[in-house]
Amino acid sequence: MSGKNKFGFDPLDASQVKPRRRDVGPMGAAVREAAGSLGESTESLIEQRRQNAADAKAFRAAHEEGRLLEDVPINEISTDDLPRDRLDLTAVAGSDEMEELKASIRVRGQKEPIEVFRTANGYQLKKGWRRLTALRQLWQETGDERFSNAVARVADGSGSRIELYIDMVEENVIREDLSFAEMAQVAISAATDSEVEGQGADELVGRIYASLHKMKRSYIRSFVYLLEEVGEVLLSPKSVSRNLGVEVARQIQANPELSSKLRRDLAAAASADEQSTVLRRFAEGGPSKSPAAKLARTKSVKYEFHVGSSKVTARRGECRILSETDFSAVDRKRLQLAVEAFQQALLDK
Repeated sequence: MSGKNKFGFDPLDASQVKPRRRDVGPMGAAVREAAGSLGESTESLIEQRRQNAADAKAFRAAHEEGRLLEDVPINEISTDDLPRDRLDLTAVAGSDEMEELKASIRVRGQKEPIEVFRTANGYQLKKGWRRLTALRQLWQETGDERFSNAVARVADGSGSRIELYIDMVEENVIREDLSFAEMAQVAISAATDSEVEGQGADELVGRIYASLHKMKRSYIRSFVYLLEEVGEVLLSPKSVSRNLGVEVARQIQANPELSSKLRRDLAAAASADEQSTVLRRFAEGGPSKSPAAKLARTKSVKYEFHVGSSKVTARRGECRILSETDFSAVDRKRLQLAVEAFQQALLDK
């Protein structure tokens, strides 16, 4: 029987059959490439949308929490809602330090943002009175548009009223840039705020200055008492030193009948130096001072305190200052004048 089939072909030898080439043609390659690109772009688009949604959520959260910086026109910022933590704003506005701040902003721009919160009528200042004042003065002096806006961290003002007071003083307290009288005045002002209910100034010290050491809060409370008793006749509350203010407050608490005479004497003072003299005499001569206590003050004692980064040690016949300052590099005449002023300040009564 023949091996040929009915068509007359011999059976194929599989070993001799070459596989058919299935190369993709130009059109097929283009279609495949387009399909691959479409798949990749779709995945990329989905991922981009996810990222945009996450960014938008983070932006809204930062905006609501007041963590975003915005350019706010300075003429839309008011400063009358919160009492400032500075007692003599006029003196600060015209001080050498203000001129130095203005010079820095003029050359380098505003590097540190202020903090404001939104109100129905615009913005109210929370923190950064000196920076805002410097910008306003520069705008008035130069008319330069660079100073017409303030870089600000904006909050919605929805927090509690007491938190606004805490935020206002926090920066200066950390820098130790506020006097005890200024810190006490903030607590007194907060106690009279109609939106802070049922709390006296003494209690508010513990809330506004909760981050401070309890001893420092005790000093502030002494100044609260001092200002409430004689604050209206104090010519310069800020110049009252910590120890003097605390001692005068203690004497008034022990002898309240003497406060009226102290107010009369303070009202007659014509300068900060005269005011200090009146307070010092009251502190040293109050009847609560027993003879034994007065005698103890004349004995030789040693005490230490810090002024900035300098450590001062005082004992009979010696006052030692340990500082990072290289006093040998200071002009001799300037150092002599400083020592003479120090000695004169000790002699002033």
